[in-house]
Amino acid sequence: MSNRPLQYYLQVRKLDMKQADGTIKKEDFQVAVATGRERVEFRAFCKQVAKNTTFSEQEVAAVFNQGFSTARDIVANGDTVELGDLGTLVPSFRSKAVPKGAKFNAREHILKPIIRLILNKRFFALGDVSYEQVAKPTKP
Repeated sequence: MSNRPLQYYLQVRKLDMKQADGTIKKEDFQVAVATGRERVEFRAFCKQVAKNTTFSEQEVAAVFNQGFSTARDIVANGDTVELGDLGTLVPSFRSKAVPKGAKFNAREHILKPIIRLILNKRFFALGDVSYEQVAKPTKP
């Protein structure tokens, strides 16, 4: 599969610019906004993976789902899971700040547990990408 250019359109945004006299002035800037990409659904992804293996689409999906489920269980136990070229799953959570000397209550002060996916920077370095400017899409 050959790479297509990443499509973008230019959007004007007002951004704060610090002036020489220290005041803040809003100025117009152009920024590139990504557009024009489709979402590949899980089954279609499995079908593409299956084309390069001796497994069926259903077998690939089953292995992925079982792997994801197993990784989630391991991370829920507080362990880190390395996912090869993709990256690493790490357990984490948010915490409220409690003044020093005050009693810290885990049930009250630790918020929402989460799983962080730390992507492998070398794997996701897209050095072979080109870009193509397109017209700003209109909303249907």
